[in-house]
Amino acid sequence: MRGRQNSFVMSVWTTFSPDQVDLNFRNPAVLLQVLESLLFYIRKGADLLRLDAVTYIWAEPGTESVHLPQTHEIVKLFRDVVDLVASGVALVTETNVPHHQNISYFGNGRDEAHMVYNFALPLLVLHAFYTGDSEALSQWAVDLCPPSDQTVFLNILDTHDGIGLQGARGFLPPKDIQFIVERARKKGAFVSNKTTEDGAEEPYEINTTWWSALNPETEEESLELQISRYLASQAIALVLRGVPGIYIHGALGTANDYGAAKASGVNRDLNRGIIDAREVEKALEDPASKLFLLSSRVREQILIRQREKSFHPRGAQKVLHLSPRVFVLLRTSPEGDESILTITGVTGETVGLKVPLDKIGQNRCLYKDLLSGRKYQAVEDALQLALPPYGRIWLKSEE
Repeated sequence: MRGRQNSFVMSVWTTFSPDQVDLNFRNPAVLLQVLESLLFYIRKGADLLRLDAVTYIWAEPGTESVHLPQTHEIVKLFRDVVDLVASGVALVTETNVPHHQNISYFGNGRDEAHMVYNFALPLLVLHAFYTGDSEALSQWAVDLCPPSDQTVFLNILDTHDGIGLQGARGFLPPKDIQFIVERARKKGAFVSNKTTEDGAEEPYEINTTWWSALNPETEEESLELQISRYLASQAIALVLRGVPGIYIHGALGTANDYGAAKASGVNRDLNRGIIDAREVEKALEDPASKLFLLSSRVREQILIRQREKSFHPRGAQKVLHLSPRVFVLLRTSPEGDESILTITGVTGETVGLKVPLDKIGQNRCLYKDLLSGRKYQAVEDALQLALPPYGRIWLKSEE
């Protein structure tokens, strides 16, 4: 007599793809193992712990399984553990969702993430450079404020996933987002879609390197102009209140890798090309190469930002509306004793500006551009400036 064979069926939850099975945090052993993994990284010296796609930690049948109360409770638990064993380590949440949902992971400002990816920023910057108009970016930045002095935004322009579209929904109308998508496509980008609740498809992210998103692949423009545009876009992420995060391909000014994307069939691989250290070294030794011309100026911006107190993540920020063709921020140190006026051009035109001193709360007459070393003398209580195409000026008063 043949024995009966028992059949066993196990269901697993896969939010993203069949080869990526979700963890079941209902199981205490799973939760403890994840905590042990976080502690492992802390013991190895990690300063930042990135919680990837934290939105989907907890799945609940019959719900959308996003932003559930259980998800926030787990983030709070992670925060409690980190604060207890390593108070200098920061939890960073990555959630490519509309801004109001994204910042919910700050909690009350003291009980969830220390840092949140600023996903609204990249699309608003692209909008400014594609239209030559910074008004939407400026209006958004006016209200950009973390909930406490224990929280900051991680200001990114590009990531390994490309440029998310969800964060800017609500700040840019759908027609403007569609305009950006189509403009990026013309520059060689791919676009990945998501399925909405009603079963329709809508753009979810633009797959491209930041360099290729900004600059045409043809030789219709000078390399110098393209580098100026690129540096100006990066400068916005550097001067904005918070902590800048620069993706490695963004730092190198990498163009789209169509070969990698074609070989894998994965859109995101357009922005994940393998970096050959020898090729990078070779380019850095060639004074005519794009990387050689770009790297020294990228480094200059970063070093100036590092040494100036006015760019402290918790320093004050004031948006000035001087012209839609420029993005203007006044940054002030946490102590209030130093300030820097940052002006970034978003067009390929020369822009003339008049900056009344009372707008920046200053009465000094002499100012120095930290980027160029040029000095400016105020006349009749105002500074007269001429900003070149995609120019950058960081003005600090001279004692």
